[in-house]
Amino acid sequence: MKRRTMMTGIAGAAASWALPASAQSEFGPKDLVDAAEKEGALTYYTANFAETEQEVIKAFNKRFPKIKIAMVRAPGGQLITRIKTEAAAGKLAADVVNHSDRGLMLELQDMFQDYTPPNAADYRPDALVSPKFWPGVTLGWCIAYNTQLVKNAPKTWMDLTKDEYKGKQIGQVVGPSGGTTWTRVMFERQVLGEDYWKKQAALGVTLYPSGAPTSDSLVRGEISIAPLLYNIIYTKIVEGAPAEAIFAPEGVPIVPYADGIPKTSKSPNAAKLFMNWRLSKEGQAFQIEKLGNISSMKEPPSLPKGWDPKVIKVWVPEFKQFESLRDKWLDDWNKTYGYRQ
Repeated sequence: MKRRTMMTGIAGAAASWALPASAQSEFGPKDLVDAAEKEGALTYYTANFAETEQEVIKAFNKRFPKIKIAMVRAPGGQLITRIKTEAAAGKLAADVVNHSDRGLMLELQDMFQDYTPPNAADYRPDALVSPKFWPGVTLGWCIAYNTQLVKNAPKTWMDLTKDEYKGKQIGQVVGPSGGTTWTRVMFERQVLGEDYWKKQAALGVTLYPSGAPTSDSLVRGEISIAPLLYNIIYTKIVEGAPAEAIFAPEGVPIVPYADGIPKTSKSPNAAKLFMNWRLSKEGQAFQIEKLGNISSMKEPPSLPKGWDPKVIKVWVPEFKQFESLRDKWLDDWNKTYGYRQ
């Protein structure tokens, strides 16, 4: 299913065509910008939504119009296979790779060059699996609900175990659907308790293969409440759908991406400039305000609606546990919710 996005402009300084001297240190030195503009183009591989990444490219080009970006989009596993196949043939075309699965990218880290953004110190160390990969994209889980159906909206994750929501009112993306959902599953068991799944499953939960059909069902009123990645429900809310979302005080599970520059990049300067912009305060603010992303920065330049930093904290899975616990815990989740792959 295609994911709709609604864009109404570019935030703040991103609307400026000129690069002021004060911004040069944010995106890199002038000689990097000059070299990038001389290269004039880069090829961008992404596992993210194509519509979303097109908006990121447009925002980047408002700042750096001389650099053209050719995007190649593929689902996560297919993208990794393509990278491996092209690299084996000595024909890897990517200048930048943007991927949601840090584990899959970590397996390929020897193919990527050393890279550090100008504002590296602004980022959470626990969002990095390698100094070569940086979270240009960070997604986060919220609790969404249909405002026409839910009169007593949930305020916490534990509210999703209350008897008042019994009877297929709650929708869930199945645990084995991918790394983003496994992050939510891991958070539920480690933070909310080992009996959380059992309590929730006893209410009767409608299961979905991914976030897109879950959010569509929520808007149509087929379910009332659902944990969702905020960026999936955000655009529907902006477009006027009868929905709202909250960030719960027990924590917001986040999914940091792993973005890097292959050693074989033919436009390494343009690649660095694109990475620098996306990881800058300007790039992160654009994604938060216009796309519904979160950020892996220690002090984000902007916060989503309803996010009180005194109350709401992000939760990042410990990477070794993220890898080692997955199979066993997902098997337990499947049994608890009666899901068969």
